[in-house]
Amino acid sequence: MDTLLTTARLRGERSVRASFAGAAATPGDARRTVFDCQNGVFLPLAVLARSEDGLESADDSVNRAFGGLGTTRDFYKSVFNRNSIDGRGMRLDGYVHFGGKFNNAFWDGRQMVFGDGDGRMFSDFTGSLDVIAHELTHGVTELTAGLEYHNQSGALNESMSDVFGSLVKQWSLKQPADQADWLIGPEIFTPGIDADALRSMKAPGHAFDNRLFGKDPQPDHMNDFVNLPDTEPGDNGGVHINSGIPNKAFFLTAVRIGGFAWEAPGLIWYESLKASHAETQFQDFANTTYRKAAELYGDDSAEQLAVLAAWQDVGIQISGILAGVARARSLAADRNGATGRENGLATVNKQIGALTAQVTGLARDVTALKGQVTTNG
Repeated sequence: MDTLLTTARLRGERSVRASFAGAAATPGDARRTVFDCQNGVFLPLAVLARSEDGLESADDSVNRAFGGLGTTRDFYKSVFNRNSIDGRGMRLDGYVHFGGKFNNAFWDGRQMVFGDGDGRMFSDFTGSLDVIAHELTHGVTELTAGLEYHNQSGALNESMSDVFGSLVKQWSLKQPADQADWLIGPEIFTPGIDADALRSMKAPGHAFDNRLFGKDPQPDHMNDFVNLPDTEPGDNGGVHINSGIPNKAFFLTAVRIGGFAWEAPGLIWYESLKASHAETQFQDFANTTYRKAAELYGDDSAEQLAVLAAWQDVGIQISGILAGVARARSLAADRNGATGRENGLATVNKQIGALTAQVTGLARDVTALKGQVTTNG
């Protein structure tokens, strides 16, 4: 209960700060600083533990937080040429050992907060790189699309953090899409808890199933969308639950395209995030990714076909694309593994050619029948 109440307060602070994002985002050089809360909850009383120019700390939590902040910062700079969270070199402050047995990590709109976990269910939250990157990405989202934190826009907000959190981990390990685990926070649970991770992007709904937490409630298809009240107990309309649907769409896009997921798939999602707005819904975002794939890689490119097929597989049809056409293009993407624009187009053209031949044949038969009728007339 203490964790839930504290998290709610921090989320409220994040929402307020997001409304003043332009004023709060000051230019800088993305310097990292980690502070030790010493189990307190009043951040101004935290003591300096490690700075950008300082020595490594004797505290592993401090060093893990420092490293996670740096890896996330370097990922955004190297992959998307984004200078820190705000694109202007925003400094990265982290606070470890927050509260007593605090079971969470949180971006509050200005800094990262890490709990130690209770040691029974959850371990130290600095131990998961994708969780660190997930939380920092909330800052990127606030300062780009500003997705409102409730219902579908909130689930997209959470999904963006899962997507880029996973990409940071994959980038740090140099893993191609087909070798990544696509798990969020596999290091968070203690060894005594029977759970793979907090969430699975590859298989939403299958990250855990035990007596303590029950079964992972995430859906992976719009048919199973979970309608919850837009309240704190209702997870703000299911933001952590329904995020499984766009998460699965990104996973499917990445594995269809192949190679490194932070390259074409990540760029499509990043540009789509920047093109979104506060009230963007699943359908809106799906349409945007389809359009951005065309802008970046061309109409009917392997990348665009992969995006189309992925959203269709989670129950979202791209607007303006007839269902039959979408299925044909999806089959083309699947047959060719979405490895090349020419291969995808060749398959579609072959199908069109076969249909044209059938129509031509039918036309000849009709002409012949007409001739027989005239002769016998």
